[in-house]
This record gives sequence, C-alpha cells and structure tokens, in this order.
Amino acid sequence: MSKILIVDDSPTETHILTKMLDKNGYQVVTAESGETGVEVAKKELPDLVLMDVVMPGLNGFQATRQLKKEATTAHIPVVIVTTKDQETDKIWGMRQGAKDYLTKPVQEESLINTIQAILGS
Repeated sequence: MSKILIVDDSPTETHILTKMLDKNGYQVVTAESGETGVEVAKKELPDLVLMDVVMPGLNGFQATRQLKKEATTAHIPVVIVTTKDQETDKIWGMRQGAKDYLTKPVQEESLINTIQAILGS
C-alpha cells in the first residue's frame, strides 16, 4: 500500500483528499504547513506528496524545493494541488521539482490517475 503525504493548511481540503485516497487504498499522512510537511516527509518517507501552495510560513513552492534539495527526500515525487491556476504558477511549480500540477477543486479520477501514472501502479 502506497503512503501519501498531504500537505495543506485547510482541514476541509485535507479531509476531501484523505477520503479520495482512503477509498482508493492509499495510506495517508498529513501535515498542516510547509515546514511540518518537510519534517513529516523526512520522518515518514512517503511514496508521494500532495502539496498545497498557499500556506502561511513556508509555501508549497518553497517546501517542494526543500524536499528536492534534501538527499533523504529528493526521490519522493511531489504533486502540487492548489487553487493557483495560472500557467506561470504551473511552470514555477514544475521548476521547483514537482512531477505534476493539479488545480482545486481536484476531481477524484484525475487525482488517482495522476498518482497511478507517477507511482506506476
């Protein structure tokens, strides 16, 4: 069972994503900020990270960059899941090391297909 880390400061978004992932057989761990997300990723070493962008403190772009710089977490694919839907945001997110970029509200089928494509399952 693949372990997925959700990094999002919105309890509602975290709940929605958790429900989708649970239903599809994924183990879920969560973090409510960029800083916590980086720490949890180092400790839990998830198979994939779903990263929000707009969060207080360390934003999702910065947190993704930190995960990609860190030797212990550099291999973990990050999918940005955000309300920021501008093409420049998407390009910037990919430049930080994200594998994919989904905009909220994310559809379950789109989310699961993206995860399966990245994890090869």
